[in-house]
Amino acid sequence: MAAVARLDDWTGEDVTVSEIVRELGRLRQESAVRSEGPDLRTSVMTHLAWVPEGWVGAARETLAGLAERHPSRTIILVPEPDADDGLHAELSLQCFPLPDRHGNVCSEVIELRLRGGRARAPASIVTPLLITDLPAFLRWRGEPAFGGPEFGQLIAVVDRLVVDSQEWTNLPATYARLVEAFERTAVSDIAWGRTVRWRRELALLWPAIADVRQLEVTGPRADALLLAGWLRSRLERSVELVHEEADRLEAVALDGEPLRRPRGEAPSSSDLLSEELEQFGRDRIYEGAVQATAD
Repeated sequence: MAAVARLDDWTGEDVTVSEIVRELGRLRQESAVRSEGPDLRTSVMTHLAWVPEGWVGAARETLAGLAERHPSRTIILVPEPDADDGLHAELSLQCFPLPDRHGNVCSEVIELRLRGGRARAPASIVTPLLITDLPAFLRWRGEPAFGGPEFGQLIAVVDRLVVDSQEWTNLPATYARLVEAFERTAVSDIAWGRTVRWRRELALLWPAIADVRQLEVTGPRADALLLAGWLRSRLERSVELVHEEADRLEAVALDGEPLRRPRGEAPSSSDLLSEELEQFGRDRIYEGAVQATAD
């Protein structure tokens, strides 16, 4: 990734959405004045991220790897429901030099701390900040509060929900709650993305794989459950899952026979999220895998 050519920022306590919009405009104007070449505001989406406090560091690291690949307006929402009511904002304009061209491409990052009652009404805050006529994605860190007002409000204003079910503790039960969201918005799962290389290897075994009875997976529980759900949904019958926990997806076997390990390095968290941000329609194969896992 190219070095950031310039980083302009602003911080405000107890601000309004109108102030945030005004300060964003000011940052862009001042950046254009100081720039030696044109600053291109080429946002391709609005990227929302619901990030409880324990996930802030990981979210910033992942999002930092996306700014140049997906120029966007990124809105990081950090809920603080137990604090006094208020809205704290940190704005930054990140500009990257264009290779072989005179100028920069710029992305906007808006980090909002939703305090007190603001944490329970996020849609009223983010809706005025969405870029008109561009898709909006919501990355939800941790296990979604499926029945909570925050979840319902936010998926109502976005085109796609992106989760990572490896971050969930109550599996496979939580997949049943996720199924309920499929008719409300398109859904992506980074855990599903981590299995794609292994699913390709499994698919190469057709038609012999049609007779498999047992799937053995060494890796995160979410990845193992989704692989098993995918096989069950494709074969339309039961497949027993034998799971051994590991930090990453390390090995897969069918009826005791090891599967060939995929070539190459596993993608990074930024790579996986980047892939999901390029998907726009519903993934029926993923939905079928989740449904088979939840049943």
